[in-house]
Amino acid sequence: MNAVTVTELSNYIKSLLDNNENLSAVLVRGELSNYKIHSSGHHYFSLKDDGAVISAVMFRGYSSKIRFIPQNGMKVVLFGKVSSFPKSGQYQIYVSDMQPEGIGALYAAFEQLKQKLYSEGLFDKAHKKPLPKFPTTVALATSATGAAVRDMIRILNSRFPMSRVLVCPVKVQGEGAAEDIADMLDYINEHELADVIICGRGGGSIEDLWAFNEEVLARAIYRSNIPVISAVGHEPDITIADYVADVRAATPSNGAEIAVYDSTELRALISGMWSRMLHAEKNAIDRRRQKLLQIAGKKAMSSPEQYLSDRRMYLAMLEQRMEKTVSAVISRKKQSFVKAAATLDAISPLKVIGRGYSMVTGQGRVLKSVDSVQIGEDIDITMADGTLRCLVKEKRRENNG
Repeated sequence: MNAVTVTELSNYIKSLLDNNENLSAVLVRGELSNYKIHSSGHHYFSLKDDGAVISAVMFRGYSSKIRFIPQNGMKVVLFGKVSSFPKSGQYQIYVSDMQPEGIGALYAAFEQLKQKLYSEGLFDKAHKKPLPKFPTTVALATSATGAAVRDMIRILNSRFPMSRVLVCPVKVQGEGAAEDIADMLDYINEHELADVIICGRGGGSIEDLWAFNEEVLARAIYRSNIPVISAVGHEPDITIADYVADVRAATPSNGAEIAVYDSTELRALISGMWSRMLHAEKNAIDRRRQKLLQIAGKKAMSSPEQYLSDRRMYLAMLEQRMEKTVSAVISRKKQSFVKAAATLDAISPLKVIGRGYSMVTGQGRVLKSVDSVQIGEDIDITMADGTLRCLVKEKRRENNG
């Protein structure tokens, strides 16, 4: 057996813990002890009961979301994964959420459903639909009584009175509430009753809000063709409906604010656009007026006959100038032609032949040497008044030294 290093053994133990499904998502109940908050924002502590103790760490990204102040001796339920830190050689819980004990069962159900729906893609941003800018009808899937529905109606009517508000009463608490809300969402979609739906209720305990953590409602929100705003409880309250909905509002009132455009802002926007349009049109008219005045002041407009007379004189002048230019060019070209013809005539072979010389050709080429012709070959001798067809009988080479 080969010996392994301490690092290798520690890393192997860590891989065993990290790859164990039972340890990748655990809920652990116990008592807090040795609780310390590092300057980095990370929380380090131990979780113990009568029989054992385990170290735990909650990094800043998760610890900032805790809605209570953890204290030594407090009974809590942790959610996280078990792994090890090789440099210290100890295993610990890496905590992603913490709740005071007493809601452990509901919290466990919440985390399990959240993980399930997340893995199925119900929270994907790609599925979320944009809200209409100016909805004709806003449906409120909520309790018909209570402060929440009154606040939403008041805000909707105040911000954008052009939109119709349709209250769709449902149970928002207790047995069957989730199914009731889900059925209402399906009904609104089936009959196309609205352009956007606000689904929610006022604040309460986790038990009061539990209908919005049910799978049946989450799936109804996901399959809705009409955009859904989840507006449940107060800002710290997070439900499964918030994750699935197209938009999450902090409160029902905030949901109403998100659903419609503020008509006051809209009027100001339209007024600004109208002013800019008028200003742009005025500038365009002013530019055209200036151009018209410039045209009206031109001679062609004030005295057309005189303008045409001036144009005729100008054209006559251009015609004379063009004729002179063309004549000069033709004269130069003639002179060049005569000079080129004289040069060509001076060097012409016919000119040389006319002075008593002759040109010998054979096989279609000029013969310059006796070596370029064979005895018995026909050659042509061109003279000033004709051509002689000759037969070569003898070759004599001149010795020029």
